[in-house]
Amino acid sequence: MTTAREPSATAAPATPSDAPSVHGDEAWSPRLWGTLIVLCAALFLDALDVSMVGVALPSIGTDLQLSTSTLQWVVSGYVLGYGGLLLLGGRAADLLGRRQVFLVALAVFAAASLLGGVVDDGGLLIAARFVKGVAAAFTAPAGLSIITTTFAEGPARNRALSIYTVTGASGFSLGLVLSGLLTSAGWRWTFLMPVPVALIALAFAFQLLPRQPRPPRGSAGYDIAGAVTGTGSLLLLVFTVTEAQSAGWGSLRTIGSLVLVAALAAAFLVIEQRTAHPLVRLGIFRNGGVARANLTALALFGSYAGFQFIATLYLQRLLGWTALEMALAFLPAGALVALSATKMGAIVDRFGTGRLMVLGVLSLTLGYALFLRLDEHSGFATLVLPSMVLLGIGFALGFPSVNIAATNGVDDEEQGLASGLVNTAFQVGSALVMAAVTAVITAGSGGGESAAAQLDGYRPALLLVTGISLVGFVVAAVGVALERRKAPVAVPDYDYARTAAEAPAAAEVLTKG
Repeated sequence: MTTAREPSATAAPATPSDAPSVHGDEAWSPRLWGTLIVLCAALFLDALDVSMVGVALPSIGTDLQLSTSTLQWVVSGYVLGYGGLLLLGGRAADLLGRRQVFLVALAVFAAASLLGGVVDDGGLLIAARFVKGVAAAFTAPAGLSIITTTFAEGPARNRALSIYTVTGASGFSLGLVLSGLLTSAGWRWTFLMPVPVALIALAFAFQLLPRQPRPPRGSAGYDIAGAVTGTGSLLLLVFTVTEAQSAGWGSLRTIGSLVLVAALAAAFLVIEQRTAHPLVRLGIFRNGGVARANLTALALFGSYAGFQFIATLYLQRLLGWTALEMALAFLPAGALVALSATKMGAIVDRFGTGRLMVLGVLSLTLGYALFLRLDEHSGFATLVLPSMVLLGIGFALGFPSVNIAATNGVDDEEQGLASGLVNTAFQVGSALVMAAVTAVITAGSGGGESAAAQLDGYRPALLLVTGISLVGFVVAAVGVALERRKAPVAVPDYDYARTAAEAPAAAEVLTKG
C-alpha cells in the first residue's frame, strides 16, 4: 500500500542534516546498525512490559496483599500512561527534537522500572507503572520517527522498519515466556530485568543517535488547548473502558465518562481545524494509506490482545497449565515473528504493504477461528499449536506492514505525529477489545467456575475477537482494491533508438510500394 510521497505545501525544505541519508542501494555502516539496534532495544522493552507483567500478577497480589480490583491497575496503569499520551509523545518528538525526547524518556523508563522492582506498596507500584507507560509513550514514536527520517522511503526504510517492528512484536510475544521464567524466581525480577538493558541502550544512544537540529522557536507553535483536550480524551477513554467492568457499562459513572470523552474529542477536532499549529494535522488522514493502516492496526493488535487474554485464562484456569507451560505454548508464535526479522524488508519490497497486511490479518483471523474448537480436553498439538503457527505468520506479515504503511507518504516533520498515531491505534485497540472481551466472558459464564460455564464465556469472546480481526481484514482488502484502481496503466517501454534506426528502411519500403 505504498503511496507516492507528496511534499506539503507549507513544509520547510529538508536540510542536509535532517533529510533521509540512507537509500536502498547503500550499505549500512556499523554506526547505522548500532543506531537501529539501540532503537530496537527500547521498543523491545516497551513491548515486553506490556505482556510480561500479566503472568506475575497472582504473585504480586499475594505478596503485596492487593485486591483483584487494585491488582488490575498494575496492568491498566501502564496502558493508561502509554495509550493516553502517545499523540503528545509523537508531537513532542517533532517539536522538541527526536533524539532529546528519546534519551530523556528512556532514562525515565529505566528509573520507573527500578522503582517498580523495589517498592513494597501497591499504590507506589501502580504509580511506577503509570510513569513507565508515559515514558514508553515518548520513546516509541520518537524511535520510530528517527528511523523514518534516517532511512529514505522505499527499500532502505522498509528493511529498517521491518527489523524494528518485528523486534517489538517479538518482545510482546516472548514477554510471556520470559515472565514465566522470571516469576518462578520472584515477581520483582519482571520489573528489574529491563533496568540494565535500558541503561546499556541509553549509554549507546548518547553516542549513536543522529543529532538533528531542533526547529527554531518561531517555526512552530505549541497547541496547548489541543494537547489538553486530545490527551485528556484519550486518557479518559482508556480509564473508562478499563473501569467499566467493575463500575458497570450501564452505570451513571461509565455513561457520564463516555459523554465527557465525546465532548473532549469534539472540542479537540474543532481546535485542530482552527489552530495554526495543530497537535494533529487532520489533513494527514487524507492519505488513504495512513488512515487504513491505523484502522487495521486497531483491529490487528486489539484482536491479538483479546485472544491472548482468553487463551491465558483458558489454559491456566480450565486446563490447569502452569504459568511456564502456558508461556511456552505461545513460543511458536514468538519464534516465527523473531525469525522473520531480517527477511521482512525484502518481502515488503517484493509484495507491497497492502497485500501483506491482507495476508497477515487473514492469517490471524484463521488462527482465532481454529481456536474456537476449544473444549475441556484440548491438547497442545491439536488446538494450540496450529493457532500459534497462524498467529506467528500473521503477526510477522501484518505488524511491520502496518507500521510501514502508516508512515509512508508523510513529510519528515510529521513523522513523529504519524508514529504516535499508529502506536495510539495499537494501544487504544488493545484497551477497547480487552474491556469488551472481559465483559463478554463475564456475561457468558454468569460467574460460574465449572468447565461448562467457563467455555460458555470463552467461546463468544473468541467469536468477538475473530469478528474484530475480520473487520481489519476487510479494511486492508478494500485498501488493496482501491490502490489497484488508482494504479496507472502500464505502458510498454518504447525503443526510440531502434525505431530511429529502422525508420529509413521503413520509408524505403513504403516509397517502393
